[in-house]
Amino acid sequence: MKDSHGRTIDYLRISLTDRCNLRCIYCMPEEGVSALSHKDILSLEEIERLVSVAAGIGIKRLRLTGGEPLVRLGVADLIRGLNRIPGIESIALTTNGILLPKMADELKSAGLSRVNISLDTLDPAQYAAITRRDKFDEAMAGIDAALEAGFDPVKLNSVVVRSLDQDVFGFARMSIDRPLHVRFIEYMPVGESAGPCGCGWGKEDVIESEELFGMINEQAVASGLGELKPAGNRKPAGWGPARYFEFEGAKGTVGFISPLSRHFCSECNRLRLTADGKIRPCLFSDEEFDVRAALRSGEGDKAVRDVLLRALGAKPDEHHDKVGTERNMSQIGG
Repeated sequence: MKDSHGRTIDYLRISLTDRCNLRCIYCMPEEGVSALSHKDILSLEEIERLVSVAAGIGIKRLRLTGGEPLVRLGVADLIRGLNRIPGIESIALTTNGILLPKMADELKSAGLSRVNISLDTLDPAQYAAITRRDKFDEAMAGIDAALEAGFDPVKLNSVVVRSLDQDVFGFARMSIDRPLHVRFIEYMPVGESAGPCGCGWGKEDVIESEELFGMINEQAVASGLGELKPAGNRKPAGWGPARYFEFEGAKGTVGFISPLSRHFCSECNRLRLTADGKIRPCLFSDEEFDVRAALRSGEGDKAVRDVLLRALGAKPDEHHDKVGTERNMSQIGG
């Protein structure tokens, strides 16, 4: 499936819920967001039907997001259903990891292919300040659970913010002894949670990936570890724009995702589905297409397909340095 700029679009990110068991300061207000009512979010059956239509026009890969997708009841059953759809080749999930100790084995049995775990700090006190919840130990246990369940790859996503002064070298070292793929993501001031009225972080808190790469290498050399080298055989499978490196003899890799300093719009391969049934062609644009109405119109799959194709045709060539939307990240699905 090609968009109007010749890019192959075969990847759909699906937000299962706008709810979350954390309250991260860059994602939502402390009191949370006004939760969508049950009738406003897509049912699991509607998600399966949408994916079936999408697979018919070229979608092959899915990622389940939130909010926190594991707070949505029936997620394992949904994964089983999605795996039965002809044309779907792989299903991934992005989570904060807190519920993985209880759910990892069931998700693996249901056919989940891979797991991304979001973790922005290795300091328990800072974790509590960022997430407004004291769940650091549970998140770390989630990493262990994902590895023990046999997910491959297990990727660890960390948003890097200058004013947090995170232990980025400590994160990078996590790739040495275990097959963890640590990815550093440039902070993006997106939505109402950013700026002085939200988390307090602004453009000055963005650390570009090249600077971060140099910071890690400086500490690695000082410790006797040696510099990061381009990843070889251990480069993880995936569908995104990360650039991967590795330490000599490491079991995992260190990746860099650079949405601001290195636009990868020309490589964009995805559409996004919000929990309330809107298709977003671009993360940085508030243009949305209402597929929920089509699913409930009684007009059949053609109406759903038409919405998907309109959204596909509206994908911009790039985001033209626009960063920010009217929705919080928890509502968009990331």
